[in-house]
Amino acid sequence: MIRIGVAGAAGKMGARISALSMEYDGLQLAGAFERSGHDSIGRDVGTVAGIGETGVMLADGITAVISQVDLVIDFTSIESTKENLRIAAKHGRAMVIGTTGFSKEDLKEMEPHLKAIPCVMASNMSLGVNLLLKVLRDVARVLGDDYDIEIVEAHHRLKKDAPSGTALRMAQVLAEAVGRDLEEVGVYARHGITGARTKKEIGIQTIRAGDIVGEHTVMFGGLGERIEITHKASSRDTFARGALKAALWLAGKPAGLYDMPDVLGLR
Repeated sequence: MIRIGVAGAAGKMGARISALSMEYDGLQLAGAFERSGHDSIGRDVGTVAGIGETGVMLADGITAVISQVDLVIDFTSIESTKENLRIAAKHGRAMVIGTTGFSKEDLKEMEPHLKAIPCVMASNMSLGVNLLLKVLRDVARVLGDDYDIEIVEAHHRLKKDAPSGTALRMAQVLAEAVGRDLEEVGVYARHGITGARTKKEIGIQTIRAGDIVGEHTVMFGGLGERIEITHKASSRDTFARGALKAALWLAGKPAGLYDMPDVLGLR
């Protein structure tokens, strides 16, 4: 039995992870915590998540639960995740990280901790998106430079990072497939007299509106035809279930950084 602790358990993702964990044989919700000062601290996490009492109370920070868990699932914020990772690594606890928006500097700072424990880190934990990444790589390789590549992503108004981690991962996969450096060819906004589109650029455009859970469309535009591949998430449960699947998969794995293709056997 893997004892899991959920970071940000009073938030939208944390609450769904906590609730859905009850459905998985092999997982035990052993801890749940929030940032210091949160008004739900001390409440039963099941009550917060809307599933009734579980006997697990929302604790004040990761240090209050780290000795009680084997693994921490974290979909919080950049700074919170970095601190939770530091403490988890110090105590030898595994992690599943779904937080996005990390800079290169953040990742460099996190690298020693990420490699010190078994850790799955992914910009998107849904089965559909990870299958889509594999398909996109194959499509891009076949179409090559004859088709323009554009990505459009849409999320809810409260999402803090843009473009989404998933859109950036898609762009990286596509750039690698056609032999380009995303830092050189990525175009993240167009306004005014931009001139004709260059052959090599990869466009990544962002929409923020309402309560959109997550939508990503990749367009391959050729002369005389257009191919569009779209993934739409209608519920956060998709990501929560992916994280819980990753937690199960991590059992017994050696220290090291893994991603969802590892979990899903898509290598």
